[in-house]
Amino acid sequence: GLAVGMGVGQALLVLLAAYMVMPAKDPLLNICMDAKHHKTKPGPEGMLYDQCAPWKDNACCTANTSLEAHKDQSNLYNFNWNHCGLMPPKCKSHFIQDTCLYECSPNLGPWIDQADSSWRRERILHVPLCKEDCEEWWEDCKDYVTCKENWHKGWNWATGTNRCPWGSMCRPFSHVFPQPKDLCEKIWSNSYKYTTEHRGSGRCIQMWFDPAQGNPNVVVAKYYAWKKRSSPAWMENVTPETDKAVCALPWPVLVLLPLAVVVLPERAGGCGSHGWGSL
Repeated sequence: GLAVGMGVGQALLVLLAAYMVMPAKDPLLNICMDAKHHKTKPGPEGMLYDQCAPWKDNACCTANTSLEAHKDQSNLYNFNWNHCGLMPPKCKSHFIQDTCLYECSPNLGPWIDQADSSWRRERILHVPLCKEDCEEWWEDCKDYVTCKENWHKGWNWATGTNRCPWGSMCRPFSHVFPQPKDLCEKIWSNSYKYTTEHRGSGRCIQMWFDPAQGNPNVVVAKYYAWKKRSSPAWMENVTPETDKAVCALPWPVLVLLPLAVVVLPERAGGCGSHGWGSL
């Protein structure tokens, strides 16, 4: 009798342990930010246009958004790339790719931050961009001219599209952004962070990738989500809801749990009020 009971109890504990290690849905992974054109959750989009196509298996953008991302005067934000004369196509391709990453990627969760603007509630901040992506962007744009270092704000919108503000001069890109780091970090008010990490390292986000090889940014997001969760600040900010999610075990385990506790009383204990507190 007792031996059988112990056996059942141990089997139940194994079952319980298996459920405990099954991860609750990670709030930092596979999500879309709350912004102007983003879908509420990522999913397949078969018809993504041209440079946005790498995200078609799992995207936060719609086909229409991907099409608009390629236009000179797109309806996404009425933003005009040609504010200081015509932007060369090889330079523009990087801005299109940057737009596709921002609108379509479901892998930017670890860097989503609150935004205080009228058109979006969330933005990205300090996304670690791969060295090559940043340097090629700068290299292909350094012969263009622009009148501003931060393209997020300070434009003259009187005509409904962005014009250079009064008194600003169109200057070579390489004067406005002397180094690749300046371009990647300053142009969108620190949405990106320049890194010396290389493509394929699993430590930096790629704007450019070959979808045939899979999306390399999935593992990068996992790594940084893990790092963020391991930080003291994150642990302090864990809400009671997170606690509840971890404690919300499937009903078969909850039904069997009292039996396991009866059979092996010294194993008793559980979620209670401590949850993360004991970690």
